[in-house]
Amino acid sequence: MRPITKIEIITRPEKLDELKEALNKIHVTGMTITQVYGCGLSKGHKEVYRGQEIAINLLPKVKIEIVVCEVPVETVLETAKKVCRTGKMGDGKIFVYPIANAVRIRTGEEGDIAIMDPKNV
Repeated sequence: MRPITKIEIITRPEKLDELKEALNKIHVTGMTITQVYGCGLSKGHKEVYRGQEIAINLLPKVKIEIVVCEVPVETVLETAKKVCRTGKMGDGKIFVYPIANAVRIRTGEEGDIAIMDPKNV
């Protein structure tokens, strides 16, 4: 059984379409996308609303979750870094986790076969 790895990419919402396209080109076939809010080193910014200054410390982001075993993790990381990097604060973070097991609910298949495209098996 090949190692299974989960990659979480948290980045700017405007990078989502470009990132999805780039990931599809490297044969990442599945992903889960969530709209999230967060803050890092930037701590947000201040806006004026009806004459009152308001601290906006949670900024909108997207979280893309990918689980891979066939596509090399380094290829996914390099693709995400290339697409998401603007060089400005707020580009986001990438987290990499080992996965102990995966189960395809429909068939009961476990391990790497559970996340692979059945057409390629």
